Amino acid sequence: MACGIARIAQAGRALAAVMGMRARKALDTLKALVARRDSPWQWPGQCALCRRWCRGGTCGDCDALHPPDAHPRCALCALRLPLGAAAADAPDPRSLRCGACARRPPPLSRCVAAMDYAFPWDRLLLALKFGEQLEVAPLLAGRLSLALARAGIDAPDLILPVPLSAERLRERGYNQAHEIARRLARPQGTGEVERQSRLCARTLLRLRDTPQQARLPLDERRRNLRGAFVVLKPVRGLRVAIVDDVMTSGATLHEAALALRRAGAADVQAWVVARTP
Repeated sequence: MACGIARIAQAGRALAAVMGMRARKALDTLKALVARRDSPWQWPGQCALCRRWCRGGTCGDCDALHPPDAHPRCALCALRLPLGAAAADAPDPRSLRCGACARRPPPLSRCVAAMDYAFPWDRLLLALKFGEQLEVAPLLAGRLSLALARAGIDAPDLILPVPLSAERLRERGYNQAHEIARRLARPQGTGEVERQSRLCARTLLRLRDTPQQARLPLDERRRNLRGAFVVLKPVRGLRVAIVDDVMTSGATLHEAALALRRAGAADVQAWVVARTP
Protein backbone atom coordinates (compact mmCIF):
# COMPACT_ATOMS: atom_id res chain seq x y z
CA MET A 1 0.00 0.00 0.00
CA ALA A 2 2.75 2.41 0.99
CA CYS A 3 4.65 1.51 -2.19
CA GLY A 4 1.59 2.30 -4.31
CA ILE A 5 1.11 5.66 -2.63
CA ALA A 6 4.78 6.50 -3.18
CA ARG A 7 4.48 5.66 -6.87
CA ILE A 8 1.36 7.78 -7.23
CA ALA A 9 3.14 10.68 -5.48
CA GLN A 10 6.17 10.26 -7.74
CA ALA A 11 3.97 10.25 -10.83
CA GLY A 12 2.17 13.34 -9.57
CA ARG A 13 5.45 15.18 -9.08
CA ALA A 14 6.62 14.20 -12.57
CA LEU A 15 3.33 15.38 -14.09
CA ALA A 16 3.54 18.67 -12.18
CA ALA A 17 7.09 19.19 -13.43
CA VAL A 18 6.02 18.58 -17.03
CA MET A 19 3.03 20.87 -16.71
CA GLY A 20 5.25 23.50 -15.10
CA MET A 21 7.69 23.32 -18.01
CA ARG A 22 4.84 23.63 -20.49
CA ALA A 23 3.41 26.58 -18.59
CA ARG A 24 6.78 28.33 -18.54
CA LYS A 25 7.26 27.68 -22.25
CA ALA A 26 3.78 29.01 -23.02
CA LEU A 27 4.47 32.09 -20.92
CA ASP A 28 7.78 32.73 -22.70
CA THR A 29 6.04 32.38 -26.07
CA LEU A 30 3.31 34.80 -25.01
CA LYS A 31 5.89 37.32 -23.80
CA ALA A 32 7.72 37.10 -27.14
CA LEU A 33 4.49 37.66 -29.07
CA VAL A 34 3.47 40.62 -26.93
CA ALA A 35 6.95 42.15 -27.33
CA ARG A 36 6.54 42.25 -31.12
CA ARG A 37 5.59 45.67 -32.41
CA ASP A 38 2.88 44.30 -34.71
CA SER A 39 1.39 42.03 -32.06
CA PRO A 40 -2.41 42.38 -31.68
CA TRP A 41 -2.00 41.58 -27.96
CA GLN A 42 0.07 44.64 -27.15
CA TRP A 43 -1.62 47.01 -24.74
CA PRO A 44 -2.24 50.41 -26.34
CA GLY A 45 -0.29 53.29 -24.89
CA GLN A 46 0.96 56.74 -25.75
CA CYS A 47 3.85 57.44 -28.10
CA ALA A 48 6.84 58.44 -26.00
CA LEU A 49 7.60 61.31 -28.40
CA CYS A 50 4.27 62.85 -29.45
CA ARG A 51 1.88 61.29 -26.89
CA ARG A 52 -0.45 59.95 -29.59
CA TRP A 53 -2.18 56.67 -28.78
CA CYS A 54 -0.33 53.72 -30.36
CA ARG A 55 0.93 50.22 -29.78
CA GLY A 56 4.59 50.01 -28.82
CA GLY A 57 6.94 52.73 -27.63
CA THR A 58 6.51 55.13 -30.56
CA CYS A 59 3.89 55.68 -33.25
CA GLY A 60 4.45 55.07 -36.95
CA ASP A 61 4.69 58.78 -37.77
CA CYS A 62 7.44 59.35 -35.18
CA ASP A 63 9.28 56.26 -36.40
CA ALA A 64 9.25 57.72 -39.90
CA LEU A 65 10.28 61.16 -38.65
CA HIS A 66 13.08 59.80 -36.44
CA PRO A 67 14.47 56.67 -38.15
CA PRO A 68 17.45 54.78 -36.70
CA ASP A 69 20.67 56.74 -37.04
CA ALA A 70 22.68 55.73 -40.11
CA HIS A 71 25.57 58.21 -39.89
CA PRO A 72 29.11 56.79 -39.90
CA ARG A 73 30.73 56.98 -36.48
CA CYS A 74 34.20 56.57 -35.08
CA ALA A 75 34.59 52.94 -34.07
CA LEU A 76 36.42 53.86 -30.84
CA CYS A 77 34.45 56.84 -29.48
CA ALA A 78 31.20 56.80 -31.52
CA LEU A 79 31.62 60.43 -32.56
CA ARG A 80 29.58 61.15 -35.67
CA LEU A 81 31.72 61.54 -38.80
CA PRO A 82 30.96 63.20 -42.15
CA LEU A 83 28.56 61.22 -44.32
CA GLY A 84 31.23 60.39 -46.90
CA ALA A 85 33.73 59.08 -44.35
CA ALA A 86 32.73 55.42 -44.58
CA ALA A 87 33.07 55.28 -48.36
CA ALA A 88 36.14 57.49 -48.67
CA ASP A 89 38.33 56.50 -45.74
CA ALA A 90 37.34 53.00 -44.68
CA PRO A 91 34.74 50.68 -46.23
CA ASP A 92 34.68 48.66 -43.00
CA PRO A 93 32.92 50.62 -40.19
CA ARG A 94 35.17 48.91 -37.63
CA SER A 95 38.19 50.72 -39.04
CA LEU A 96 36.69 54.22 -38.98
CA ARG A 97 38.61 56.62 -36.71
CA CYS A 98 38.18 60.26 -35.78
CA GLY A 99 41.31 62.40 -35.56
CA ALA A 100 41.55 62.22 -31.76
CA CYS A 101 41.27 58.41 -31.63
CA ALA A 102 43.74 58.02 -34.49
CA ARG A 103 46.29 60.04 -32.49
CA ARG A 104 45.55 58.53 -29.10
CA PRO A 105 43.36 55.37 -29.09
CA PRO A 106 41.15 54.96 -26.00
CA PRO A 107 41.17 51.74 -23.90
CA LEU A 108 38.17 50.41 -25.85
CA SER A 109 38.17 48.00 -28.76
CA ARG A 110 34.82 49.32 -29.98
CA CYS A 111 32.27 51.97 -29.05
CA VAL A 112 28.70 51.97 -30.38
CA ALA A 113 26.09 54.73 -29.96
CA ALA A 114 22.52 54.55 -31.19
CA MET A 115 22.09 58.29 -31.75
CA ASP A 116 23.33 61.78 -31.00
CA TYR A 117 22.29 63.37 -27.72
CA ALA A 118 19.75 65.71 -29.29
CA PHE A 119 16.02 66.30 -29.70
CA PRO A 120 13.83 64.34 -29.13
CA TRP A 121 15.91 61.62 -27.48
CA ASP A 122 17.60 63.92 -24.96
CA ARG A 123 14.21 64.51 -23.32
CA LEU A 124 13.62 60.77 -22.93
CA LEU A 125 17.10 60.18 -21.53
CA LEU A 126 16.60 62.91 -18.93
CA ALA A 127 13.19 61.47 -18.05
CA LEU A 128 14.76 58.06 -17.48
CA LYS A 129 17.73 59.35 -15.52
CA PHE A 130 16.11 61.98 -13.32
CA GLY A 131 12.35 61.60 -13.78
CA GLU A 132 11.87 57.96 -12.71
CA GLN A 133 10.20 57.20 -16.06
CA LEU A 134 11.49 53.65 -16.35
CA GLU A 135 8.92 52.88 -19.04
CA VAL A 136 11.12 54.56 -21.68
CA ALA A 137 14.05 52.17 -21.01
CA PRO A 138 12.78 49.44 -23.41
CA LEU A 139 12.45 51.98 -26.22
CA LEU A 140 15.97 53.34 -25.72
CA ALA A 141 17.41 49.83 -25.34
CA GLY A 142 15.64 48.84 -28.56
CA ARG A 143 17.33 51.68 -30.46
CA LEU A 144 20.69 50.62 -29.05
CA SER A 145 20.02 47.00 -30.01
CA LEU A 146 19.37 48.09 -33.60
CA ALA A 147 22.66 50.00 -33.63
CA LEU A 148 24.54 46.96 -32.32
CA ALA A 149 23.03 44.75 -35.01
CA ARG A 150 23.87 47.29 -37.72
CA ALA A 151 27.46 47.48 -36.42
CA GLY A 152 27.81 43.69 -36.55
CA ILE A 153 28.62 43.36 -32.86
CA ASP A 154 28.97 39.80 -31.58
CA ALA A 155 27.53 38.94 -28.18
CA PRO A 156 30.19 39.42 -25.47
CA ASP A 157 30.61 37.20 -22.44
CA LEU A 158 29.50 39.87 -19.97
CA ILE A 159 27.33 42.98 -20.13
CA LEU A 160 28.13 45.41 -17.33
CA PRO A 161 26.09 48.55 -16.60
CA VAL A 162 28.15 51.50 -15.43
CA PRO A 163 27.57 51.45 -11.65
CA LEU A 164 26.34 54.32 -9.53
CA SER A 165 27.86 55.10 -6.17
CA ALA A 166 25.99 53.78 -3.14
CA GLU A 167 24.93 57.31 -2.22
CA ARG A 168 23.60 58.09 -5.71
CA LEU A 169 21.79 54.74 -5.92
CA ARG A 170 20.05 55.33 -2.59
CA GLU A 171 19.05 58.81 -3.74
CA ARG A 172 17.72 57.75 -7.15
CA GLY A 173 16.43 54.28 -6.30
CA TYR A 174 17.60 52.69 -9.55
CA ASN A 175 20.46 52.71 -12.04
CA GLN A 176 19.38 53.90 -15.48
CA ALA A 177 22.33 52.09 -17.12
CA HIS A 178 21.17 48.81 -15.57
CA GLU A 179 17.61 49.38 -16.86
CA ILE A 180 19.04 49.61 -20.39
CA ALA A 181 21.65 46.85 -20.02
CA ARG A 182 19.29 44.19 -18.72
CA ARG A 183 17.25 44.45 -21.91
CA LEU A 184 20.34 43.79 -24.03
CA ALA A 185 21.37 40.56 -22.28
CA ARG A 186 19.43 38.34 -24.64
CA PRO A 187 20.39 35.63 -27.14
CA GLN A 188 22.12 37.01 -30.23
CA GLY A 189 23.13 35.28 -33.42
CA THR A 190 21.44 33.33 -36.18
CA GLY A 191 20.81 29.69 -36.88
CA GLU A 192 22.53 27.27 -34.54
CA VAL A 193 25.21 29.82 -33.59
CA GLU A 194 23.46 31.70 -30.82
CA ARG A 195 25.08 33.08 -27.70
CA GLN A 196 23.63 34.87 -24.74
CA SER A 197 25.59 37.49 -22.87
CA ARG A 198 25.41 37.39 -19.09
CA LEU A 199 24.30 40.53 -17.33
CA CYS A 200 26.27 41.16 -14.16
CA ALA A 201 25.57 44.31 -12.16
CA ARG A 202 28.07 43.47 -9.39
CA THR A 203 31.27 42.99 -11.33
CA LEU A 204 32.12 46.70 -11.42
CA LEU A 205 31.93 48.72 -8.21
CA ARG A 206 32.10 52.48 -7.93
CA LEU A 207 34.23 53.16 -4.87
CA ARG A 208 33.21 56.72 -4.14
CA ASP A 209 30.57 59.30 -4.91
CA THR A 210 32.18 61.70 -7.38
CA PRO A 211 30.77 65.07 -8.48
CA GLN A 212 28.52 64.79 -11.51
CA GLN A 213 30.57 64.79 -14.69
CA ALA A 214 28.22 67.17 -16.48
CA ARG A 215 29.12 69.91 -13.99
CA LEU A 216 32.87 69.67 -14.60
CA PRO A 217 35.10 71.04 -17.38
CA LEU A 218 36.29 68.36 -19.79
CA ASP A 219 39.90 68.46 -18.54
CA GLU A 220 38.79 67.78 -14.95
CA ARG A 221 36.56 64.78 -15.68
CA ARG A 222 39.39 62.24 -15.91
CA ARG A 223 40.93 63.45 -12.65
CA ASN A 224 37.52 63.28 -11.01
CA LEU A 225 37.16 59.57 -11.88
CA ARG A 226 40.72 58.36 -11.43
CA GLY A 227 40.63 55.14 -9.40
CA ALA A 228 36.84 55.35 -9.00
CA PHE A 229 36.15 51.78 -10.20
CA VAL A 230 37.23 48.36 -8.97
CA VAL A 231 36.50 44.91 -10.42
CA LEU A 232 35.00 42.48 -7.89
CA LYS A 233 34.53 39.31 -9.98
CA PRO A 234 36.86 37.40 -12.34
CA VAL A 235 36.94 38.79 -15.88
CA ARG A 236 40.28 37.38 -17.06
CA GLY A 237 40.06 36.29 -20.67
CA LEU A 238 36.44 37.45 -21.04
CA ARG A 239 34.94 39.80 -23.61
CA VAL A 240 33.08 42.58 -21.85
CA ALA A 241 30.65 45.31 -22.90
CA ILE A 242 30.06 48.33 -20.65
CA VAL A 243 26.64 49.97 -21.02
CA ASP A 244 25.71 53.57 -20.21
CA ASP A 245 22.96 55.98 -21.19
CA VAL A 246 25.02 58.94 -22.47
CA MET A 247 28.67 59.42 -23.45
CA THR A 248 30.13 62.92 -23.40
CA SER A 249 33.90 63.01 -22.88
CA GLY A 250 34.17 59.25 -22.40
CA ALA A 251 35.98 59.67 -19.06
CA THR A 252 33.61 57.38 -17.15
CA LEU A 253 33.71 54.59 -19.72
CA HIS A 254 37.48 54.88 -20.18
CA GLU A 255 38.16 54.64 -16.45
CA ALA A 256 35.89 51.61 -16.15
CA ALA A 257 37.58 50.02 -19.18
CA LEU A 258 41.03 50.57 -17.66
CA ALA A 259 39.92 48.81 -14.46
CA LEU A 260 38.64 45.86 -16.50
CA ARG A 261 41.84 45.73 -18.57
CA ARG A 262 43.95 45.68 -15.42
CA ALA A 263 41.79 42.78 -14.17
CA GLY A 264 42.61 40.79 -17.31
CA ALA A 265 39.59 41.32 -19.58
CA ALA A 266 40.47 40.23 -23.12
CA ASP A 267 38.24 42.76 -24.85
CA VAL A 268 36.29 45.79 -23.60
CA GLN A 269 33.61 47.59 -25.61
CA ALA A 270 31.31 50.49 -24.74
CA TRP A 271 27.64 50.59 -25.72
CA VAL A 272 25.75 53.85 -25.17
CA VAL A 273 22.31 55.05 -26.17
CA ALA A 274 23.45 58.57 -27.05
CA ARG A 275 26.69 60.38 -27.84
CA THR A 276 27.03 64.12 -27.38
CA PRO A 277 28.13 65.70 -30.68
